[in-house]
Amino acid sequence: MSLFVPKWSSDVCLEGKTAIITGANTGIGKETAKDLASRGVRVILACRDMAKGEQACRDIMREVKGAKVVARQLDLADTKSICQFAENIYNTEKALHYLINNAGVAICPYAVTVDGYEMQFGVNHLGHFFLTFLLLDLLKHSAPSRIINVSSAAHAMGKIQFDDLSGEKDYHPVRAYAQSKLANVLFTRELAKRTEVLGVMAYSVDPGMVNTEITRHIRRPLVDIFKTFGSLIKTPAEGAYTINYCVVTPENQLLTGGYYKDCSISKSCRAGQDDGTALKLWAVSCHLLGIRWR
Repeated sequence: MSLFVPKWSSDVCLEGKTAIITGANTGIGKETAKDLASRGVRVILACRDMAKGEQACRDIMREVKGAKVVARQLDLADTKSICQFAENIYNTEKALHYLINNAGVAICPYAVTVDGYEMQFGVNHLGHFFLTFLLLDLLKHSAPSRIINVSSAAHAMGKIQFDDLSGEKDYHPVRAYAQSKLANVLFTRELAKRTEVLGVMAYSVDPGMVNTEITRHIRRPLVDIFKTFGSLIKTPAEGAYTINYCVVTPENQLLTGGYYKDCSISKSCRAGQDDGTALKLWAVSCHLLGIRWR
């Protein structure tokens, strides 16, 4: 067990609620799905790899008696896939109470999405931005509802490079990852201002340093360092605690737009509190995706 696991637990039942969790076939997403399923939530695992998604469903149903989980195909690196996923949700679901934007890629070699965006910015930020836009009507219909964007402490190293969002001029995998995680925080901040009046709350979460598949691109020396300082690394179940906290904690005890870490409100870095940058990022994201979201 990590040295930094918060002492928090809850037996709150959420029977009748529905949640979508991106990247839920493994790691933090799968553990979050397991926890919510144990509370009676109908959980939709939004996964790029359907074979892994369906296996995750079987795992959860085996471990959680009466679990209501299904897998749906979603590739956040492809806006057509995101549109198809959203259309499927509107056709099959009457309500959506929790949208947990958890999927991500980290510190990977340079690559682009189907639509030509740098992969980390494209998946971690733009993909979730577009998904949230498409599902907002259902979230409003189901209010009170919540959106949780999974960020990282790495956001503190980030800067939104508006003149090189594609990374074509100067790509560095760590800088690109940090930029995408800062974008998660800024998106949450601006989103909360626009949706609170609609009954839709938004929170960004730092799950901590977690041993998951997202580290697969990290070079071997860093992996060895992680092993040496293993007591600082959380298990996926421990990494899911703060996400679960933001799902089940009463609304009046949370701050919409807030940044949460170790099951409590925290402070993002100064760049993560820049409302001007948040607004500009919102406008640029809408422009890149070809959408109007006021």
